[in-house]
Amino acid sequence: MTVKGGTSQACAACKYQRRKCSATCPLAPYFPPDNPKQFQNAHKLFGVSNILKILNRIDPSQKSEAMRSIIYESNIRDKYPVYGCLGIIMTLQFQIQQVQYECNLVNNQLENMRQQQQLHCHNAEAVAALPLFNDNVLFNSNVQVTGEELK
Repeated sequence: MTVKGGTSQACAACKYQRRKCSATCPLAPYFPPDNPKQFQNAHKLFGVSNILKILNRIDPSQKSEAMRSIIYESNIRDKYPVYGCLGIIMTLQFQIQQVQYECNLVNNQLENMRQQQQLHCHNAEAVAALPLFNDNVLFNSNVQVTGEELK
């Protein structure tokens, strides 16, 4: 970021450490000068030297994602100092368990309804297969028997 006079403004990391921010500062892309709290959280949790070690040890294509993770974790730790990210993970796991339990209940109810429907359909077929009586005459599909013959 350039200020009046053409000089670049120090990133939040360099500002915090009261040093001049160079164009090659490895932390400048991740800690803008207008968001010092973000750097303070990361510094408090990880420390500058550990952040730099992480950045130097990983593949350049993963640096951005690693810094997103560091910043997220440090901001969550600032917001929830006791459990931090672990508290969020535990809460999400509990919610997953609750939803799985609810899904199992719904699936059990569906299975019970299917069984009841099959039983109802089976009973309806059995009733439909029963012979019909009409005026002392028993009608079967192929044979006609009068009521007199049944006595």
